[in-house]
Amino acid sequence: MSDPVFFPDFTPVSIAEIAAWASGELPAGGGDKPITGVGPLDDARDGQLAFLDNPKYASYLETTKATACLIAKKHLDKVPATVVPIVVVEPYRSWGAVLGRLYPQGLRPAGATGDNAVSAKAHVDKTARLEDGVIVEAGAVIGPEVEIGSGSRIGANAVIAAGVRIGRSCDIGPNVSVQYALIGNNVILHPGVQVGQDGFGFAMGAQGHLKVAQIGRVIIQDHVEIGANSTVDRGANRDTIIGEGTKIDNQVQVGHNVVIGRHCVIVAQVGLSGSCTLEDYVAIGGQSGVRGHVTIGMGAQIAAVSVVESDVPQGARYGGVPAKPVKLWFREITALRKLAERGASAPKA
Repeated sequence: MSDPVFFPDFTPVSIAEIAAWASGELPAGGGDKPITGVGPLDDARDGQLAFLDNPKYASYLETTKATACLIAKKHLDKVPATVVPIVVVEPYRSWGAVLGRLYPQGLRPAGATGDNAVSAKAHVDKTARLEDGVIVEAGAVIGPEVEIGSGSRIGANAVIAAGVRIGRSCDIGPNVSVQYALIGNNVILHPGVQVGQDGFGFAMGAQGHLKVAQIGRVIIQDHVEIGANSTVDRGANRDTIIGEGTKIDNQVQVGHNVVIGRHCVIVAQVGLSGSCTLEDYVAIGGQSGVRGHVTIGMGAQIAAVSVVESDVPQGARYGGVPAKPVKLWFREITALRKLAERGASAPKA
């Protein structure tokens, strides 16, 4: 089997240039040395750049073969003499800035088919309006009255339904479907994302469950990124909204009428029930659930595998089932552990 390289080597750059990109300092000098690649701290080779962010991996500094390392000042005394330290405030953020320069092709999904225009194997309705520079890959379907801005790519077998609006420089991945939606600029929808399908609306009763028409839309603002196989239901009687700069991981469910603020982070397998509200800068850990009609205040953080059943104040940190302030949650866990330990050590009758 051949071994393709999807992100080829870059032209060597000096450590001084990397330090400038990372807004870092070189307290030990060595800025003229070349960097020819990147690698993880424990597996980096001579000529490569690594980084240390999580102190759990600080022991790898002793044996790393990296030529240079992005590092916080607090770890500077652990860097061996063979490694050039680049001291930065936030190593992981600086690592991201450097990788964006070295591998710009990694910042946006690559096309699946190599098409660089509208493929002859795509279906584009004659009433659709595509600005110059739009790419539509083979198998994609563009419905009536759709509008797509310049620089956007519609991936293989994606379906853009009637009347949808997509802004400029967007990447709509393979097998994505978008309906009843308005999408801003610089939005990324990874493969398999489904936007605008029915919300789960039924009037339940002994005579059966009556389907209730979902007549809202989905509004996705600029610079939003949604991970593979996530779903965003359209609104029932108002719009489902995802605010500017929000990042959503894979396999997340966003119910009807949900309002997500700006720059939120929602990790994999989170479920947001209908009509809940996340204010700006909310972060929710993986596999958590949020009950319908609940509001999570600006800047609040929800721990992974939690269930939010009531409103969360601004800036609060909650966790558990049901979710509660983390200090209370930790006290409960400690009390339960001690109770269990006493029970296990009690003499048996």
